[in-house]
Amino acid sequence: MKGIVTKSTGSWYEVKVEGGDIIKCRLKGIFRLDETKEKDSNPVAVGDKVEIEKGEGEDWMIAVIEPRENYIVRSSPKHKGARQIIAANMDQALLIVTMANPRTSTGFIDRFLLTAEAYHIPTVIVFNKQDLLEGKASKAKNKQDFVAEIYQNIGYKTVFISALKNEHIEELKDVMKNKTSLLAGHSGVGKTTLLNTIEPGLGLKTLAISKNTGKGMHTTTFVEMHPLNFGGSIIDTPGIREFGILDFKPEEISHYFIEMREVLNKCKFNNCTHENEPGCAVRRAFEDGEISEERYINYLTILADYKANYKHWE
Repeated sequence: MKGIVTKSTGSWYEVKVEGGDIIKCRLKGIFRLDETKEKDSNPVAVGDKVEIEKGEGEDWMIAVIEPRENYIVRSSPKHKGARQIIAANMDQALLIVTMANPRTSTGFIDRFLLTAEAYHIPTVIVFNKQDLLEGKASKAKNKQDFVAEIYQNIGYKTVFISALKNEHIEELKDVMKNKTSLLAGHSGVGKTTLLNTIEPGLGLKTLAISKNTGKGMHTTTFVEMHPLNFGGSIIDTPGIREFGILDFKPEEISHYFIEMREVLNKCKFNNCTHENEPGCAVRRAFEDGEISEERYINYLTILADYKANYKHWE
């Protein structure tokens, strides 16, 4: 029997089968990973298309995992040197960001976009909590204008909403209609509030921002897919504090900065990392103002971090 994985708890999976029933399944032993040998910390992800069968007793087992159209990964928070597949087979990602309470850095945005580009996942950047920026020319509002312009100029779609006040939600729903969307972002940016606004019947639990750290607290524990009453589905993910980069050679990282990709073939050297090599077209484009300083600095930071940890992925 075929179906789609709609929830993963690490040991149990929920699979929506043809006809709409949800069946709890375990993973058949052939898929168990020896994490000392494999890079993936989880063999099955929400969004996977699978075949299930009856195992011993009454338990259902995932027996076949069909090839993925795409997937998105991060470095595993529990297993150094391993990667965690967050979700698979999505049409797009919605990256929820906020400029206040908490603030999303462009460094985090660029790490996410880099990974999404590498795995062929279009991304929409959703600026939430517009209600906190109303009626004043605040530092946060100025920062938002600055950040939004960077990504608009290189072709990313941006949407500005207030999930709390239900503002511009219809515009976002038009973006989501009849698509499978991954919902991602830091803890505290309002992902759960947004889901409750879009689908009130879900009744998901929300938490306030931590007064001690100023950061969001996790309300979503597991990755889960929810159907949308206007068509399509949304994959909810736990808040991500850091988004580790993996699976690339250092000289490949620039290939997934879309504005750099346009000039890469003009560099003098094929393995140019665009730091201070002679004849570097990317560096020249930055100096000419064609690549934003924010993005270029983030690129160099990601490159340096990746070089320092690259041995884990070789």
